[in-house]
Amino acid sequence: MSDEPVSANAGRTGDYLTLAKPRLNMLVVATTLAGYYMAAPHGLGWALLLHTLVGTALVASGASAFNQLLEIEADGLMRRTRARPLPSGRIEPKNARIFALILSIAGLVQLALAVNLLAAGVALATLLTYTVFYTPLKKRTSLATVVGGVPGALPPMIGWAAVRNNLSIEAWILFGIVFLWQMPHFLAIAWMYREDYKRAGFPLLPVVEPDGGSTGRQAVIYAAALLPLSLAPTAVAMTGNLYLAGAGVLGLGFLALAARFAWLRTTPDARRLFFGSIVYLPLLWILMVFNRVTT
Repeated sequence: MSDEPVSANAGRTGDYLTLAKPRLNMLVVATTLAGYYMAAPHGLGWALLLHTLVGTALVASGASAFNQLLEIEADGLMRRTRARPLPSGRIEPKNARIFALILSIAGLVQLALAVNLLAAGVALATLLTYTVFYTPLKKRTSLATVVGGVPGALPPMIGWAAVRNNLSIEAWILFGIVFLWQMPHFLAIAWMYREDYKRAGFPLLPVVEPDGGSTGRQAVIYAAALLPLSLAPTAVAMTGNLYLAGAGVLGLGFLALAARFAWLRTTPDARRLFFGSIVYLPLLWILMVFNRVTT
C-alpha cells in the first residue's frame, strides 16, 4: 500500500497549520489568559476559560490567514516568507480564504454565545484592525507599526472582558503594557530583516531611514514609556510590592537593551533586543499573575 496519499495529506495539514501561525498565536492566547486571571485571580470555572481561549485562538488564526492572503506577493519576495503555502502555490487563495473565514466566524460565534458579546466585540475589533487597517498600511507608511500595535494589544482585554464584562481602567493598563512592549519588539525585527522588507516594498522605519537613528530612538522612547506603565498595576491595587519590584527590574533591563541597540545599531544588538522582548513579556505576566493570585 502506497504512503503517498498519507504523506500528501500530512503535508497539506501542515500547510494549513502554517497558515494559522500557531506558534505566533500562542502569545495571543497567553496574553488573553493573563488578562483573564488578572480579572479573576481565583477563577470562574474551566468552561468559561476554555471557551475564551479557544475562541480567541480561532479568531487570531483566522486573522493570520487573512494577513497571508493579503500579502501573497510581498511574501513571495522575502527570503524568510517565500516558502509559505500561499506564495509557493501549495494552497490556492480561494481555499485559504474559506479557511480564514471559517476560523474567524467560528471563534467569534464561540465567544459571543459561550462567553459574552463584549469579549466577542473586542475579538472582532482585533480581527478588523489587523486585516483591514494594519495589513494594507504596511505597504504605505512606517506608521503601520503603531497601528499594528493595537490588535496585538487587545487580547488581554478579551480575557478581562470575558470575566468582568467591562473594559475598566485595569483592562486599559494591560492593553497599554502590551502596546508599548510591541514597539521595541517590532522595531528590532524590522532592523534585523530590513533588506527583506525593502525587497518586498514595505516602507518600515529601518527601510526609509537606513542609518537606524530614528529606529533606535523610538525603541528607547517606547521602552522608557513602558517602564512606568508596567508599574501601574500596583498603583490600581491589581498587584503588590513583589510585582512592583520585579517589574521595575525587568523594565530597566529591557530599557538597557533598547538603549544599547540605539547606540550601536547593529544586527546582533537588534537580535538581543528581540530576544529580550520575548523573555520580558512572559516573565512580566508570570510575575503579575503570581502576585495577583497569592494576594
